[in-house]
Amino acid sequence: MLLVSIMTVRITGPVRRSDQVTVAVDGRAIQAFAGETLAAALFAAGVRRLRASPRMGAPRGMFCLMGSCQECLVRVDGRRALACQEPVRDGMVVVTEVAR
Repeated sequence: MLLVSIMTVRITGPVRRSDQVTVAVDGRAIQAFAGETLAAALFAAGVRRLRASPRMGAPRGMFCLMGSCQECLVRVDGRRALACQEPVRDGMVVVTEVAR
C-alpha cells in the first residue's frame, strides 16, 4: 500500500482566483469566483440547505457533488439546474426550494 504524505497534496504556492462576481441567492447577494461551481460558492457562503425531501421534509443539500444524486437541484435564472454542475456567472439569480 502506497502512503502519500499530507504535505505532498497541499497547494504550497499562491492561489490564483478568477474575478469575483455577485450571485443573488433567494434574494441575498453572495460573493463567488467566476467559473467555480455554484455548489462550491453556496457552501462557502454558508448555504447548506437547498430543498426538503418530498416525503419527510428533511433538509437536503450538496451530497455527491458530481451530478448523480439530484440533491442540489435549484433554479438558476428560471431554469432547473444542479448546483454542482453549474458554473457561477456574474448576476445569476438562484432560487432554492427552501425559499418557496
